[in-house]
Amino acid sequence: MDYEIFDLGDVPLQRGATLRNARLAYKTYGKLDADKGNVIVYPTWYSGQHYDNEWLIGPGMALDPGKYFIIVPNMLGNGLSSSPSNTPEPYNLSRFPDITLYDNVRLQHRLVTEKFGIERIALVTGWSMGAQQTNQWGCLYPDMVQRIAPFCGSARTAPHNIVFLEGVKAALTADAAWNGGWYSAPPSKGLRAVGRVYAGWGLSQPFYMQELWRELGFSSLEDFLVGFWEGFFLQKDANNLLAMLWSWQHGDISDNPVFKGDFKKALGAIKARAIVMPAERDLYFPVADNEWEVSHMPNAECRPIPGVWGHFAGGGSSPVDTRFIDTALKELLATP
Repeated sequence: MDYEIFDLGDVPLQRGATLRNARLAYKTYGKLDADKGNVIVYPTWYSGQHYDNEWLIGPGMALDPGKYFIIVPNMLGNGLSSSPSNTPEPYNLSRFPDITLYDNVRLQHRLVTEKFGIERIALVTGWSMGAQQTNQWGCLYPDMVQRIAPFCGSARTAPHNIVFLEGVKAALTADAAWNGGWYSAPPSKGLRAVGRVYAGWGLSQPFYMQELWRELGFSSLEDFLVGFWEGFFLQKDANNLLAMLWSWQHGDISDNPVFKGDFKKALGAIKARAIVMPAERDLYFPVADNEWEVSHMPNAECRPIPGVWGHFAGGGSSPVDTRFIDTALKELLATP
């Protein structure tokens, strides 16, 4: 086990349930300075775990463990933190409670403050659902968070994005083995179907036209669909995927007791210096959504990631896109 567990006790959740003996899995990189001023928080993404974030961490990069203390908290539902797959009865499997962005970030804040005694954060950054959590950090804790850099994500899940996720949900639950979430063996047909649905959304049309899957080591389009997409989701737990999907569909940084649904107020509360990086060809987190959000943030810039990798411009597969993100993070961290 290359991560640690922060025991949260019994946690009342935003939607009314109590997550008993809640656990937050996390990993740290680097050392905390004496003044505790070198902290970066880097939340995980949909189905991702801490090791999936490591492509953006390393010597000479913006997230350099030689300079910064980097905390990667695992999102609730991802199989390491409290999730359907590891929570005891009665809230196990399909009874796992609904988790919001507010729940995730509030518990991450407890980790940062109670475990490490940290009072200020140099940067919060993240991809996809990690970007949603980044925005939530920025508005909930504006006096603590100095900079944010959400990439390939949004502050509120758009209707078209919700429709995409309905396709993912339908593909998974159509498998008879799904059994309402009470499966005794993984619903592998449904998991494979999820991969096929995701394949058409995660990457852009030009990506497929240019056969860029060859750069990832695949010999044909079908090889890519099976070897990459189906193979990716076959490793995941179906209930975990659906729990995180609910969190994603209901993603809204203003949907909490602090902002009471006032989205513009939540965006305006983000005082941190921000570079918001949508991917130019992201099919479910489009540039226009981020441009609108940035127009309501007091200290933010929208800087689209060029290229054809779509949503996966932020996933670490494209070296060019990784350099773009890393360069922006270095620039952001260099600002006072």
